This record gives sequence, structure tokens and C-alpha cells, in this order.
Amino acid sequence: MRRVLAGIVVASIAVLAAGCGSSSPKSGSGNDATKVVLRLGFLENITHAPALIGVKEGFFTKNLGNGVTLQLYPFSSGTQEATALLAGQLDAAYVGPNPAIKAWQTSGGDLIKVISGAASGGAELVVKSGISSAGQLKGQKLATPSLGNTQDVALRYWLKNHGLTTTTTGGGDVPITPISPNSDAVLEFKTGQIAGGWEPAPYDAEMVADGGHVLVNEASLWPGGQFVTTELVVTQKFLSAEPTVVSDLLKGQIEANSFIASNESAAEAAANAELTSLTGKGLKSKVLAASFAQVTFTNNPIESSLLTDAQHAVDVGLLTPVKDLSAIYDLGPLNALLAADGQPQISS
Repeated sequence: MRRVLAGIVVASIAVLAAGCGSSSPKSGSGNDATKVVLRLGFLENITHAPALIGVKEGFFTKNLGNGVTLQLYPFSSGTQEATALLAGQLDAAYVGPNPAIKAWQTSGGDLIKVISGAASGGAELVVKSGISSAGQLKGQKLATPSLGNTQDVALRYWLKNHGLTTTTTGGGDVPITPISPNSDAVLEFKTGQIAGGWEPAPYDAEMVADGGHVLVNEASLWPGGQFVTTELVVTQKFLSAEPTVVSDLLKGQIEANSFIASNESAAEAAANAELTSLTGKGLKSKVLAASFAQVTFTNNPIESSLLTDAQHAVDVGLLTPVKDLSAIYDLGPLNALLAADGQPQISS
């Protein structure tokens, strides 16, 4: 376990170093030494489109102002983000529920607060043709973004409910292999090295474009089809030291989601442009549209689904029971901004 954790930390540090390059916006005028530095993590997924759009459209930098230097750290998985948060390498992050839960539990509830939702939906189990039931997955190799991330927990829990075993080392009835970056899972699916994967958008849509079909749309497993996929967290240390900066970050988040709601075609183009800048490759229009169609962008962190996610992780042996998980939320700053904007407030 020490070797695994050490490897993750090294990988995260490498990602952090790479992430601060081409995507980081230029600092505004003034003396940089006097600026607050905000280190923001996010994933290169459409489920993190509010972050992508907030960067591309300048919503974050506009609201943060010249007194804040925004440093961007793109990741391939939420597990890497959680490790970076625990290592003190990030101040805030767009992250999935299970990595957030893990960071909360590992720190004894002292590290982070969830300050907003960002997205719901946008994850599916896509498999090769010929597989139409859970039973046919026995002996078939599947991929997830990383061990213990949100999609990994969802896949293992779904398989368990269908009487199929998995192990953290790729054993059991259905071998699960974490593959990062997600684009590599798409390539391995296309070349027949894996039978499918439980992946977030756009990678599930890319697998479909490469001949796969959706066996499980995760939204179908949740009441009303609503479950938290992405939420915005901030370290308690940063929240305490820089509450105004956190509020300004939230303004950018709210503005990004409002932009998506009011002009989806422009939002798709902005997200795709930022993905192209980050990865060197944009999404095909059909994949882009299919990805956005799966996701509901919301500032509501959907607390009930996070609590259920935690129990699912416990049930598949990836987490010990978490105490006082509801205390992970601090929606006061978000609700103050929503009220000022005439929008409904969110309870937790």
C-alpha cells in the first residue's frame, strides 16, 4: 500500500507540474508577490465543463480580479486530485464524490468543504457488441479511470448487485483495470484489448462512436436520474484565510453554469476549445453533443447521492464507514450568492 500511495503521489506531482503550463492564464497587472494564489484542480472531462468554460470564457479571472493569480491543474482522475489535495498541492478542485469522500475521511474531516455542485449525470458502462447482460461480463476485462474513483465504485457496486465479484488487483469474476488517461481506455477498447468500461463523458461517447453500446446509463440507477458527478471543493485552510476569494470563485462557477443553460451550443464550443488546448485534440461534433446531452449542470451538490456513494464504496470494500459526512458541506457562501441573484437556495 505504501508503494501504491507513493506512486500516486509521484504521478500527481508530475501531473501538477505539467498542468501549470499552457493552460494557466496570465497574471494581471500589479505586483505578483502581493497576490493571493489560487491553485484550482479539475478533470479533462465534459462532466467538468463548468471548470473548462469558466477558464475559457474568463469567468474565473473576471470575478477573481487582478489581486488573485489563478493557477490551473488539469488531472486525468479524481483519485489523483484527492492525493494532491491531501498533499497540500491544491486550494480548490472540481472533483467527483468518491475522491472527495476519501479526502474528507483520510483527513479526519479537517481538509475540505464541498461549497457547490457542478454537474449531475454523464457516466455510462459501454461494452462491445454481443454483450447484453451482466452475466456475459464474466471473464471480460473492463476499465475505469482509477481505483476508488466515482466510476470505479459505481461499476464494482453494480457488478456486486448482479452477483459478480471484483478485486482491487484485477481479479474476481470481472477483471477491472484502472486506465489513465481516459483516452487510453478508449484506444484499448477500439483495439479490442478491453471489453468496455464505466467512463465519464466524453469517453463513454467516444467508445460508442467506436462501435460500443451502452449497457448501463448510470442515471437510470438513481431516483429521478439525479446524482452528483462533479462538485467544487475548497480546503478549509483556504476558505478560512480567503473567504472573499472563495466567494469570487463561486461567482465564476455560477456564471459558467448559467452560460451553459442559456447557450448550450456556445458552451459546447467553449468546453471543446479548452479541451483542445489541454489535450491537443478536440472532440468530434457528434461525440461533443452526445456528451453534453448526458449531463445536467447544476450548482446543487445533491447531498443524498453523495451519502449513498459513500455507502456503495463501503459495500465494495474500498472505504471504511464514514462518520459525520454531512459536515463536509459549507453551502453558506453559495446560497448567499444565489439569493443575491434571485435564484433558489440549496439546503444540505
